[in-house]
Amino acid sequence: MAEDRAVRVGIIGGGFMAAVHSRAARAAGADLAAVASSSPERGRAAATALGARGSADDADALIADPEIDVVHICTPNDSHERLAIRALDAGKHVVCEKPLALSGPAAAGLAARAASAGRVATVPFVYRFHPMVREARALTASGSIGRVLHVDGRYLQDWLLGADDVNWRVDASAGGRSRAFADIGSHVVDLLEFVTGDRIVALTAITSVAHAARGGRPVATEDMVHVLVRLASGCHGSLTVSQVAAGRKNALRLELYGSDASIGFDQEHPDQLLLGRRAHTAVVSRDPAALSADAARLSIVPAGHPMGYQDAFTAFVRDTYDGVISGSLRPEVPTFADGARAALLTDLVLDSAASGEWVDVPSAVPA
Repeated sequence: MAEDRAVRVGIIGGGFMAAVHSRAARAAGADLAAVASSSPERGRAAATALGARGSADDADALIADPEIDVVHICTPNDSHERLAIRALDAGKHVVCEKPLALSGPAAAGLAARAASAGRVATVPFVYRFHPMVREARALTASGSIGRVLHVDGRYLQDWLLGADDVNWRVDASAGGRSRAFADIGSHVVDLLEFVTGDRIVALTAITSVAHAARGGRPVATEDMVHVLVRLASGCHGSLTVSQVAAGRKNALRLELYGSDASIGFDQEHPDQLLLGRRAHTAVVSRDPAALSADAARLSIVPAGHPMGYQDAFTAFVRDTYDGVISGSLRPEVPTFADGARAALLTDLVLDSAASGEWVDVPSAVPA
């Protein structure tokens, strides 16, 4: 596409995530051309709510629109694979919510399809785009905390705490056979591997359900997951994921414990890192003048001016669009290959929970 015009974007979906994508698209300088939802009427309403120029009668019409450069897929999980295939086959660049597909092999197939098509295809693992996550990554890579000995990751929410709390994600036919891990655990493993630069090579997991039924219907997907992991370096770690943790709204934390120091990142306080040493512990606040180059690039306001989730999402979208325009995607941008990695790990977490055994993580999964 020409570099002298804005990227033209279409969004499929009209819910919370579509709103987040729309704000990011506009902030990144895109032309929000159209929105499609589950019906023409819903599409028109969503287009008005999201500030789009127009709407499409359905997803197929939006994908077929020759004006659209990038399709954002913000629909229930069971439709991601189908819509991504259609968009890629239509020559579109794609931003698809996770899980990329409902199984590791299906997600790997999408990643291969995107690579073959030569399209930019990204998945919003947006916590990578907090400046202080990039700072944690730079400090770890530089050896500032020494050899990483063990890691701890947590993602805790309470929005499904009650037995009467229901959502389409609870239904395995729409959300897939994993709920808590596919929905938020995938962010933990992506962040762990991104910050450490290391890979999970084996894991063992247990899952549990808080309520056997929700809204009078049996529950087949997990509320809580505990995972032990072994990384390629030999480092061990523990991960805890819950959507029934009372009082925790969006508590994503990653802590790395090295031979010289530790680093802690808390998504609910994203402008800070906790840097611990045996002699003292310090809070490192975001200051572009003192950060690594990558962290400073993402730091769009001066020190003392808070940044948050929407800023991280916008940075992800902006880097995606820059890749569309230039034909070269920054290596830190999460692609369909990263989405396939998360889907593979989700499969293995459920497999391990079912067998009670450790399972090895292959470097890749056949499509």
